[in-house]
Amino acid sequence: MASLNDIRRTFLDYFVRNGHAEVDSSPLVPRNDPTLMFTNSGMVQFKNVFTGVETRDYDRATTSQKCVRAGGKHNDLDNVGYTARHHTFFEMLGNFSFGDYFKSDAIPFAWELLTRDFGIDRDRLLVTIYHTDDEAASIWKKVAGLPDERIIRIASDDNFWRMGPTGPCGPCTEIFYDHGPQIAGGPPGSPDEDGDRFIEIWNLVFMQNEQLADGTMRPLDMQSIDTGMGLERIGALLQGKHDNYDTDLMRALIEASAHATSTDPDGPENIHHRVIADHLRSTSFLIADGVMPSNEGRGYVLRRIMRRAMRHAHQAGAKDLVMHRLVPALVQQMGQHYPELGRAKALIEETLRGEEERFRSTLDRGLRLLEEEVAKLPEGGTLGGDAAFKLYDTYGFPLDLTQDALREKGLSVDNDGFEAAMSEQKSRARAAWAGSGEQADAAIWFDLAERHGTTEFLGYDTETAEGQVQALVRDGAEVAMASEGETVSVVVNQTPFYAEAGGQVGDTGTIRTGTGRATVTDTRRSAGVVMHLARVDEGQIKPGQAAELVVEHSRRSAIRANHSATHLLHEALRGVLGEHVAQRGSLNASDRLRFDFSHGQAVKPEELARVEAEVNDFIRQNSEVSTRIMAPDAARELGAQALFGEKYGDEVRVVSMGSLEGSGKGTDKRTYSIELCGGTHVGRTGEIGAFVTLGDQASSAGVRRIEALTGQAALDHLRAQDQRVSELANLFKAQPEEVGARVRALMEERRALQNEVAQLRRELSMGSGVEASEVNGIKAVLQVVSGVSGKDLGPMIDEQKAALGSAVIVFIADTGGKPAVAAGVTRDLTDRVSAVDLVKAAVDALGGRGGGGRPEMAQGGGADIAQADAALAAVRAVIEAA
Repeated sequence: MASLNDIRRTFLDYFVRNGHAEVDSSPLVPRNDPTLMFTNSGMVQFKNVFTGVETRDYDRATTSQKCVRAGGKHNDLDNVGYTARHHTFFEMLGNFSFGDYFKSDAIPFAWELLTRDFGIDRDRLLVTIYHTDDEAASIWKKVAGLPDERIIRIASDDNFWRMGPTGPCGPCTEIFYDHGPQIAGGPPGSPDEDGDRFIEIWNLVFMQNEQLADGTMRPLDMQSIDTGMGLERIGALLQGKHDNYDTDLMRALIEASAHATSTDPDGPENIHHRVIADHLRSTSFLIADGVMPSNEGRGYVLRRIMRRAMRHAHQAGAKDLVMHRLVPALVQQMGQHYPELGRAKALIEETLRGEEERFRSTLDRGLRLLEEEVAKLPEGGTLGGDAAFKLYDTYGFPLDLTQDALREKGLSVDNDGFEAAMSEQKSRARAAWAGSGEQADAAIWFDLAERHGTTEFLGYDTETAEGQVQALVRDGAEVAMASEGETVSVVVNQTPFYAEAGGQVGDTGTIRTGTGRATVTDTRRSAGVVMHLARVDEGQIKPGQAAELVVEHSRRSAIRANHSATHLLHEALRGVLGEHVAQRGSLNASDRLRFDFSHGQAVKPEELARVEAEVNDFIRQNSEVSTRIMAPDAARELGAQALFGEKYGDEVRVVSMGSLEGSGKGTDKRTYSIELCGGTHVGRTGEIGAFVTLGDQASSAGVRRIEALTGQAALDHLRAQDQRVSELANLFKAQPEEVGARVRALMEERRALQNEVAQLRRELSMGSGVEASEVNGIKAVLQVVSGVSGKDLGPMIDEQKAALGSAVIVFIADTGGKPAVAAGVTRDLTDRVSAVDLVKAAVDALGGRGGGGRPEMAQGGGADIAQADAALAAVRAVIEAA
């Protein structure tokens, strides 16, 4: 039996033999489409190629694309695990033609691969076509010999594809497999087509038209092919299974889940293992592609998927954390084709472990609340939206997790009520992904790149250069001239200015032509074109002019130092904290650096000190910083660090620094830091000067942030700290090294005085003492006190308990209009009277709300001190009724 790995390889090899370039899967976070939350089909990475704004060095391609569908239009989350073919993560096999071949080749390719290479019985196959596509019908008859009854014409949009309201579109043909009459269901287009007898296995899209804004269509100049076949579906078919979860890959993950939970993979917990197996794939690949759990956007969808899997692990009876223990099984199954899984293994495990630990702390309480609410519902009832929102807001239960739990009990949720309770915090999971819109005017940059070529960057070797102004752009359109006082983006054929990328800010400086001078305030890049955001200070600048470009040297030097220090910091963190540390973001500016990294807890002061010391050690080493150009795989073999989720080209720039003896990276194992990086760097580490951290803080869940200074900024910071210590030493009339001990002594003295004042305040508030009376056979002290705060009441009650031995004590403190209430009951009386009941009675009488605690001690607050006597009377009534 062929494995899914074998089937994937057979597909790709077939199309490579037929002249296609095998292209790696793009990351799950689309780089060229801000309207998409996740990559959900094979054509996403080729969108700009299909629309003509980008060209590649091949015109036919084949891929196995990682896809996630778990939010918005393509939301399969609710059904995952319960059906045979729903997944959050799946692989889409595809072949693509960009103006090369069309229907007459695409259909024969598909038929030959299915019937010859995969050996599928041709008599089991039938197809659908768009009802007017006579050309496709003719080709199917010629190539496959299909009779008319097995070429089904469909008039709906099921067989007509559109990229959007406007743009490329065209008919498609879908290939179905007939599982036989023993399975219910009719052929596509029939009334019972939703049955499982006829299963779609491949969709071939023929991009032959362009949809215009006025509703009409015109033929495309470049006709193209986009096909998609789910690996899981074709795998189930070729392995003789009718359920994707019975394929070898999914079965291995299900069995790993069962082993981790000490349960039977085919027993009552089977549904839970199916959910876990699917969600393990989507969460692991998302983390490997740079997504981290959070409360918004992609990170929130990841968190939803994680928590759904973790709830199912809990239901399967898992006593310990499960998800991170399954990662090795996934890497074993899929790591060979997707090496990013292996590279991110430690990060994936750490992220899953941390998220499951956090969720487990609230899961039990949330489930108890859910069970309490469910107990109130009739059979087939609906959980109120307010209760569902409480689960979300207090216990971190996404709405669909609550829906999932109720579904198993035949219950539902009032979704409208939930949305109303959410107010402006509407369910992010179901909100449409609006995107940032930052690439709305990208077309002009692609147009400039097509006309003039991309901008050559010279800034690795020089900070000054001569160039020619190719275009001036303002508000998304070209302009013929920029005059004094105007701001414009200047495009030059070559530049020493670094464009913002990889966390490094863009360069600033000046551009001079024969007729004008401009100050460059920022530099950015789009479609390979560098745009110099500039303000014209003198004269005029026009396209076609020769220009002198000069980068601001002092600023570039500071940025270089911070960027190189970031590399050293990254490596030091991995050495001190562990291999799970991975870069999650950075800022390399002229005045500081900021580094975000994966780590599930605060960095301890001693760890941060070790990191800082290690970075400074390699700065003092003054080793050469070298750069090389090589293939990404060769760089990774050297141990080079790469950004998770980043898709690299055929060549990458590799930056190495620091020297170690036999325990480092590289072919000789003597290099400290090796990273893929396109930024600018110092020539030797000594040029960084010095490195000082400003502390560690949380950036988001599972992500920490360190800010630091280098060079003169670091020395200025240390000098300012030294001056502050000297000032304190002068105030204390002590040596600088004695300041810490003197401050600690002062703080201890202050605490002692505060305690003494609080004790005196409590004694004064009692006046001549307390008056204990007997109520219902219980010694009781019920008293209004003044001159104390609410936090004083607890110690006052403890003192009276100790003095009286057996008693009920209630104090109401006048804190300036809003009274505070505290009640205490000695342990021998708690079976008769609860401090919680006493506080509730007093708070109600005082016009307050809430209050709580334990039977021995409780506290609350009121609204009207004038009702103090009534409150004490209410307390007395509770004791009398005991």
